[in-house]
Formats: sequence, C-alpha cells, structure tokens
Amino acid sequence: MKILSVALATLLSAPQIRAFSSAAVIRSSSSSLSYLSPSVQSCSSSATARRMSSVAEDTKVADAATNPLLQSDDLPKFSVVEPSQLTPAMQLILEKLESDFAAMESKLAESKDTATYDEVLPVLEKMQHPLGFAWGIASHLNGVKNSDDLRNAYEENQPNIVKTSMKFSQSKPVYDALMAVQKGWENEDSKDDDFVLAQKKRAVSNSLRSMTLQGVGLAEGSPEQIRFNEIKLRSAELSTAFSNNVLDATKLFGLTVTDPKSVEGAPDSALAMWAQAHQQHLIKEASDEEEKKKLGEAEVDPKAGPWRITLDGPSYVAAMQHIPDRDIRKQVYIGYLTRASEFTAEQLESKETEKKEGAPGKNNVPIINEMLKLRKEVSGLLGFNNYAEQSLASKMAPDVQSVADLSNLILEKALPAAEKELAAATALAREVGGDEYSESNLEKLMPWDAAFWVERLKENMFDLKEEELRPYFELDAVLDGMFGLVDRIFGVEVREANGKAEVWHPDVKFFEIYDKESGEHMASFFLDPYSRPADKRGGAWMADCRGKSAALGIDVPVAYLTCNGSPPVGKKPSLMTFREVETLFHEFGHGLQHMLTRATIGDVAGINGVEWDAVELPSQFMENWCYDKPTVDGFAKHYETGEPLPEEMFTKLNDQKTFGAGMMACRQLLFGMMDLELHSNYDPDGDETIFDVQRRMASIYTPYALPVEEDRFLCGFSHIFAGGYSAGYYSYKWAEVMSADAFGAFEEVGLDNEEGVREVGRKFRETVLSLGGGVSPSEVFEQFRGRGPSPEALLRHNGLA
Repeated sequence: MKILSVALATLLSAPQIRAFSSAAVIRSSSSSLSYLSPSVQSCSSSATARRMSSVAEDTKVADAATNPLLQSDDLPKFSVVEPSQLTPAMQLILEKLESDFAAMESKLAESKDTATYDEVLPVLEKMQHPLGFAWGIASHLNGVKNSDDLRNAYEENQPNIVKTSMKFSQSKPVYDALMAVQKGWENEDSKDDDFVLAQKKRAVSNSLRSMTLQGVGLAEGSPEQIRFNEIKLRSAELSTAFSNNVLDATKLFGLTVTDPKSVEGAPDSALAMWAQAHQQHLIKEASDEEEKKKLGEAEVDPKAGPWRITLDGPSYVAAMQHIPDRDIRKQVYIGYLTRASEFTAEQLESKETEKKEGAPGKNNVPIINEMLKLRKEVSGLLGFNNYAEQSLASKMAPDVQSVADLSNLILEKALPAAEKELAAATALAREVGGDEYSESNLEKLMPWDAAFWVERLKENMFDLKEEELRPYFELDAVLDGMFGLVDRIFGVEVREANGKAEVWHPDVKFFEIYDKESGEHMASFFLDPYSRPADKRGGAWMADCRGKSAALGIDVPVAYLTCNGSPPVGKKPSLMTFREVETLFHEFGHGLQHMLTRATIGDVAGINGVEWDAVELPSQFMENWCYDKPTVDGFAKHYETGEPLPEEMFTKLNDQKTFGAGMMACRQLLFGMMDLELHSNYDPDGDETIFDVQRRMASIYTPYALPVEEDRFLCGFSHIFAGGYSAGYYSYKWAEVMSADAFGAFEEVGLDNEEGVREVGRKFRETVLSLGGGVSPSEVFEQFRGRGPSPEALLRHNGLA
C-alpha cells in the first residue's frame, strides 16, 4: 500500500531512485482552520455554527482555487508555487485526511471480516492523493530549488506528515480489513484477469508487510508504540538535517587558483567551467548592482584565469582527474571528504541566523551516531536482531550472508584486478611524474593522486582523452540518440513538449512518450540536466511526479529525471563527459520502468512495490547501450561540424570499457558491505566508531587504498543516511547481476541483428518495464530470460571472468 507514498518517499527516503521533490498566496489569520476549532464547533447557536461552517467552506474553496499545492488534478503549477503556500495547504489537506480516515476506520471496523479490496486500497489511494501531490512538490523543490524559506516550511510541516503517516500505517481496522481481503481470495474465484488479480494480491501483501514494519503490531498506546513513533519523528528530522548539511557544506567550499601552472594540462572545458565559477562568485560577493552588472559583462578568459574549484560534481571530478598540482588536489579532496563533519560544522553554524532548540546541528557525525542507535532500537521493537534484518525483510536478498556471499564472489575476481590497476598507475607516476612521486619521497599514491594518475594511465593505454570525446556528446544530440534507441528496441517515440508543462527552472525540459504502434500518449517526464550548486542537491535521481492509477484515473504517468551534468559554458552548449552520458541513460532507465508500466493498481504501478534490490535493473541495463555502435552513432556527432565520432575513437572508447573495473567494483562492494556492517554487527554504544568500521571494511574490500585520518566520507553518504538505501546499498551490485544478464539476452541474438534486438527489446518492455511491482522481480526476470539470473555476464562485462 502506498501509505502516503510520496510523503514517505522523502520522509523515510524510499521511492526516490538515485544512481530513492511568483505570487505568494498567504492565508490570513481568519483561515478555515480557525473557524473549525473545537471552541467554535461547540457554539450554542446552531445558526451561528452553520454560518461559520459556511464561511470555512468558502475559505477552503478559495484556497483550493488559489493555492497550486491544492490543485492535484493536473501537473504541478511550478510558476506560482511559493514556500509560504505549504503550511496552509498542509493544514487543509491533513484536516480533511484525518476526518475522512476516521470515518473509513469506523466503517471498516464494522465490516472487517467481509471487507473487499475495492473498499480498502483504492479508497485509501484517493484519500491520500492530495497529500502525496502537495508534499511531493515540496520534496522535489527541496532538492532542485532549495531555499531557506522552503527549508523552514518543509521542516515546520514534516512532523505532522510523519504523525499522519503513522496513523495510516498503524491502523488496525485497515490491517484487519486487508487480512480479510487476502483470506477471501483463498475461497473464491475472481472475475479479474490474471495480471489485474496479481497486482491486487501483491498490493495487499506488500501493504500488510509494510504495516508490520511500520509498527501495526504494537499495542495501541503502549510504551513500545509511543517510543516507535517518537523514533520515526526524530529519524525524519535527522535525515532532513543530514541532507541539508551536505548541501550547505558543498556550497561552503571554494578554492580560487591564480597560477596557470597549477592547472596546466587541464581540459579547456574544465578551465572554462572554473573561470565561469570564479566570475559567478565575484558577482555573488559584489556589494552593489552596478558592480554586479559590470562583472557580469566582463569577458572571461579561461586560459588566464583566475579559476574557482568547488565541490559540485563536475568541478570536483575534473579537479581530481586533471589538476597537476598535488597540493590543490589534496585541498579539494579533503574538502570533499570532510563535508558536514566536525571540520565544517563551526563555519556552517556561524552562518545560521537562528539556532532552533533541539535541532540536530551541522555536524553529521553525531547525527549518524543517533540514527544508527535509533535504527537498532526500532528494529528491536519490531522483533528483529538488527536493522539490516528489518531492511532485508522487504527485499529480494534473503539475508545478510547471501549479500556477503555475492560480494565475496565478485571480490575474489575484482581485488587482484584493482591492485594491478593501481600498481600500473603508480608505475606511470614514478616514471613521468617527477621527483615528488619517487619512492624515496612517496611510499604510495595518496587518495588525491589516484584519480589523476589513473586518468593519465587510461590516456596512455588507449590514446584517447576525455576532452577529445566531449565535443561529440552535446546534450541535445545525446538525447536524440537515446530516444532513437528506445524507439528502435522498445517501440516508443519521445517528443519534446516544452511549453506544455510549467517548470521550476529555465534549464528544465519536458517530454512526452508515445507508443509507436497505437499512437497512444503513454507518459511524460521532466528533465533537469545541469548542476546548480547554489540551490540543487548533488547526484542524479528519478522521482515520481504522477503515478499510473486506475483508482485516481491517471493513465499517463509523469517522472522527474534529475542530473547534475556539465552546464553550458559561455557560448558553448552542454558538452558531456562520457560518464555523464552513462548517468543520463541510467536515470532514463529508471524513468522507463515508471512510465511504460502496464500495471494500473497504483500501489504496484511502475517502480511502486518493486523490491529495492531490483529497482536498479532497468537503469544499469540502459548503461550498456552506451557502448553499442548503432546507439552511439545515433548521438555522437561533433557539435560544431556535425561529423560523426570517428570509428577509431569509438573502438578506443569500447576498448576502455573495462578499464578500472576492478577498483570500481571494489569501491562499490566496500560501500555495500560497510552499510550492512553498520546496520548489523556494529554496536553504536560500543567503543568502535563509525570511522573504525569504515577502516575495518576498507581493509577487506579496498586494502590498497585505506582511508586517510581526516576521511569523513560517511558524513556525506546520503544514500544510506538520507536517500532510502540504508542497509540496501548492496542493491546496486545485486541488481547489476540481473541487468548484465538481461543485456546478455541481446548479445546472444547479436547486437547487429536488428530484428533480433527488436524482438528481445519488446519482450524486455513487456516484462521488466511493464509489470512494475505487480509481479515479483524474480518472476519478472524469469519471464524475460526463461531462467534465474547468473553472475557470469556481470563478471564478463567487467572483464573479471
């Protein structure tokens, strides 16, 4: 059951899939709520009460007509959404929701043994939709258009959202009714077709499991239930604070470089990005508008500088790979690894205008410690030995040992490869890097050296620089090629539809998806492609804007696709790195599963109801096509000349596909197993610290690259502390086994066999992309592949077989 699905998506960090959302309308004090207060309702004059009730209803109608957060029958009206509208919207929505739900509980309590499916889940879905819509917009904007006003409004309303969600999740009348529905199916023949019935059964089964994990089994009013709900409230607050702290610390850092020797050899695109960042910084710091205007009109010379390096994704990665100055790389690396820790907390706190009592603070170390304690406590209240057990109760992986077994199977192949890769990079540094890299001066490459020399090694081995590829990866061309791919293999057409929907930033694009055969408008999506360090969180993700639902009458699902790619610089369009191309394909894969679903039961349509360690299947599957020649030929054209990517460059690009695969695999294994260790064997009240755990796990999975003393990586590990992957980061590798095996089906028919690829592509669409959470992931995979998944393709694709 989507118990406040979109609300909980952000609060409890679940369905935001990562690689897990003008004129202000301000209500006066004479709002509808003031007229509906208990004292007014007890007025002795019934006529007065009726008049007041009428005024209240008129106010509600006015609010619904003017507050875009209350207009849930269409796409969000982003041009008129303001933070000041959130609290009045939440007050009205929650008031009605609680009243409607109380009436529903009373009705179900009377007929709990005879309740039907249509009396429970569809009713709940309709009831919760206004809240999911409004809170979903706030959650989305909190990630892509963050501001102090929005934060304050979000944090003000969050506790009430969590409390309401707990009422739904812990409703015994709803639980009993669902149990009756499930039992009723055992004794009667349904008139539904097989897939519709399968969806309903999965929705009910998932709902019962979810409610159990949300504490429905705890006695009403018991100390255990009270404590459970206190933990949920505090956990939501901590998660939001963690995320805000990472964003604030990322924005805080900026390193200005003035010596051209320090950036010698860096790509032109990186120099232009850093020079533009410096100009924007000067404009921001300017004291008056005239000075800002003058600075904005000044010509920027990327070759001469100055340059400003930030911790925003494109800037940070470019610095670590291309800045020749070790001291600068170290400053940037340490800046990134110490975000939101004790190293940045004091400076961040000095910028706060007011300190809220009981607020978590700007140091994520105590936040992490408290979160781990609370997660351990809540799992104990539910009868689990640890939080990892609780997390896996709703996933494909049966237990922690199964995840460890898969991780160790991959590690056996990946670790020797990783050590060879680093040894080769070290040898190159010693050979051409000068005296500072000699054995007498440097025992081994430091973490801030590795990316730089691995990049030099790749250039030497394949005679291909990333900068040489970028002119062929202009964003609009890449989109055309990606859309051409899904036309070719899935039979869907993507059309640009800018202007048909309101957007939150001028950079945002809007698209519609049509079935090629029927012409049906199947879905739509927003794409927010570029990084905006000032107000947009880092990373890339897909989130649900509107989900397909028969109960709500929504036939056209809508997705948010968010990336943090390289923005246009000066007169040049966005020229992407190859990794950014892969990321775009990855997020589009998530979007396709949400948008091409045939499931019509909202709770299991698209990504809803899909086990968390299976959701990365379509996203990682799509990345494989970035090495497919017909696909690359469809988008890799020089942005100035239109010339296609030379054959020789494509061959080199393909040859380097598995370069660094050992280190990348070990890195992912470390993150996944460190996450599980923190949530299973680690004792938050013991002597070992979270950073001791990090070092201990690194000694197993990345012994060639142990953390430096200042390393506070965990303070920025948003996936597991603010992004829904807690005790679930392993999902990337678990799902990669399936995604590699799924792509293997295309390889088996021959990637140059257009008819065969089209046939397999349609089958992939009809199963993996269409069935959503209406069928278990293992059964979906077997329907597509004819058998269970095998890790052989994954090892082969990574050059580790």
